[in-house]
Amino acid sequence: MPDTINSNFEYKMQNKKFVITTEIGPPKGTDTNIIKENVKLLTGIVDAFNVSDNQGSNMNLGGLAVSHMLVNMGLEPIFQITCRDRNRLSLQSDLLSAYVLDIKNILVLTGDYTTIGDNPKAMPVFDLDSVQLLHVIKSLEEGYDMVGNTLTKKPVFFRGAAVNTEADTEVSFKLQLIKMKKKVTQGAQFFQTMPVFNIDKFKEFIERANRLKIDVPVIAGIQLIKSEKMAIYMNKFIPGIKIPDNIIARISSAADKVTESIEIAAGIIKEIKPYCSGIHIGAQGWENYIPRFIEKI
Repeated sequence: MPDTINSNFEYKMQNKKFVITTEIGPPKGTDTNIIKENVKLLTGIVDAFNVSDNQGSNMNLGGLAVSHMLVNMGLEPIFQITCRDRNRLSLQSDLLSAYVLDIKNILVLTGDYTTIGDNPKAMPVFDLDSVQLLHVIKSLEEGYDMVGNTLTKKPVFFRGAAVNTEADTEVSFKLQLIKMKKKVTQGAQFFQTMPVFNIDKFKEFIERANRLKIDVPVIAGIQLIKSEKMAIYMNKFIPGIKIPDNIIARISSAADKVTESIEIAAGIIKEIKPYCSGIHIGAQGWENYIPRFIEKI
């Protein structure tokens, strides 16, 4: 496997520096001003920007274009690439395109099902899943496409994958650990978790991963909850998320929801920081509060 370090984000992760990332959600349309405003606000505060790929199965501007825009601004994107919308030809082509556009950090996802998004009649692809796509990336880095054809030049990526530490049964908990180990075997170099709300489960998950010798850095997802309505919606429609009732009650009764949300998230980070290599902040419209949040933690 290639061992070249070709991004600052990778350097920090490989050298056990605590990293902070956040999400850039491409807009529904071609107006990129909000992206420019958010990244200007957060430049120098976060280490990399995770660019979502039709997040929640909602049609938006492509993540490849937005990632390239960030590169041109001197910033580091983490390009999400999901299997939901592409067949194996398109997946390989987009990966090669990303490398040519100087996008080196990749987060490989299977993707949410299309029925939860704003185009529920869209035909899902799922030609590959995330484990298979990691294997494909390994082949590309060795100089071959998926069927063994030689590439004219090999790409090199920093390869990430997702894991859910909030599994609600012992069976699903074990399944996440098994999938995590498979992803490492296929080349995952870092993991990003779903938003963490259950501190004890997160600690147990990391401890069990360590016992299985899964020695790969984990970035913990941290979600700023804007309202009771948002929490209930996420519990109902976002797979893998379970926001506890006590957190929903705190947000619901808070006079200052921004301050309360920051306090909740900061409390989670304080408990889990020794168990992870960084945090990924989900703000969804509250990007202007991220500097205040980071100052708090």
